[in-house]
Amino acid sequence: MANKLDKARIKENAARIKREGYTPVVPDLQMGFIHNNVDCIGCRACEMACKDKNGLSAGPRFRRVQYIEGGVFPNVFAFKINMSCNHCAEPACLPACPTGAIWKRQDNGVVDIDSTLCIGCRKCEAACPFGAPQFDPEDNLVKKCNMCIDELEAGRKPYCVAACMMRVLDVGPLSEIDAGTYETKAVGPNEDLVRQVRSMADPDLTNPSIRFVAHSKGRVDE
Repeated sequence: MANKLDKARIKENAARIKREGYTPVVPDLQMGFIHNNVDCIGCRACEMACKDKNGLSAGPRFRRVQYIEGGVFPNVFAFKINMSCNHCAEPACLPACPTGAIWKRQDNGVVDIDSTLCIGCRKCEAACPFGAPQFDPEDNLVKKCNMCIDELEAGRKPYCVAACMMRVLDVGPLSEIDAGTYETKAVGPNEDLVRQVRSMADPDLTNPSIRFVAHSKGRVDE
């Protein structure tokens, strides 16, 4: 919960948002994630690295490995989807925040939370279609992935990417990822990228900055 010294700034931000409304940020460069659903083995090393980096106790998970299963015998399927905050171009969490605690960085498009302004109202948690904001009951704050911004600014990869033993998770400039010019081990030869996979919310809601190498049974157009 924000301390007493922040209350004036919280009120000032809330009044400004009410007065001026929300203007979407168009970043100079949008960073985005890639996940290969086909080769992911579900080891959860990325989850553990993320929790260690952010000092999270049991409960909140900024990065989540989801097991997707379905079909009818003998046509059954199972694959993994790796999700965190997608640092959307039009984040639903940002305008939902009444204090201006959530903001999008101009230089790299990372969506971040200023914990000194968060009041733990959880409106962002309800607004996000991907379950990215996580409420931490110990601190009474909402927290989430900020793409390990300190690592990015130092020229390194986020902890989740560095921990991936199969190299199926990566991060890079979204424009290069979409153009197919970004060099990454997450995407093999003759593999195309998609914006949405099975069980995922409609990407048109917020335009998330993540792309997938989709499992054959995970494509929404199948």
